[in-house]
Amino acid sequence: MAAGLARCSSSLIASPAFLRRRLPLVGAFCMLTLGLTNLNSLGCALSLPFNPFLRSKFSRQITNKGIHSCAMESSSNTVVPSIVVYVTVPNTESGKKLAASIVKEKLAACVNRVPGIESVYEWKGEIQTDSEELLIIKTRESLLNPLTEHIKANHEYDLPEVIALPILGGNLPYLEWIKNSTRD
Repeated sequence: MAAGLARCSSSLIASPAFLRRRLPLVGAFCMLTLGLTNLNSLGCALSLPFNPFLRSKFSRQITNKGIHSCAMESSSNTVVPSIVVYVTVPNTESGKKLAASIVKEKLAACVNRVPGIESVYEWKGEIQTDSEELLIIKTRESLLNPLTEHIKANHEYDLPEVIALPILGGNLPYLEWIKNSTRD
């Protein structure tokens, strides 16, 4: 691909049509190259069943009980599998109240409140647009079910958003703090 790019004239490379067609390919190539290198440095990555090369090079277990990341394991076993959970709330007051109750119950180590988001979604057959606040919750993977139940019991919405994403790695002292700040 680099040889093909080198043969292009500078006026062709600068043309908007070329940029629209080529940059996504270059970006995807860079992302795959850099992303896989970074994941490999963690010692694990997503297990991709559709790509045998990646599956054999990287390992990560996804089970029906949850996602278990090998990057979360340390030699001292002081880090536990952790997650980030997204929850939207209708306003600041609701966000403050729910965030405080989650931390007080030790269901999470930290809740970030991000004001000023706008959500567009379909509800009961109509497109809705609402101003909301996003809660970003850091907790143990093992607390997802009790956290979800707490959110459902204390949320203003009939159907609250609770979406969990695995934490694949990070600052080990911070990840240990998540463990130490939450209940078992």
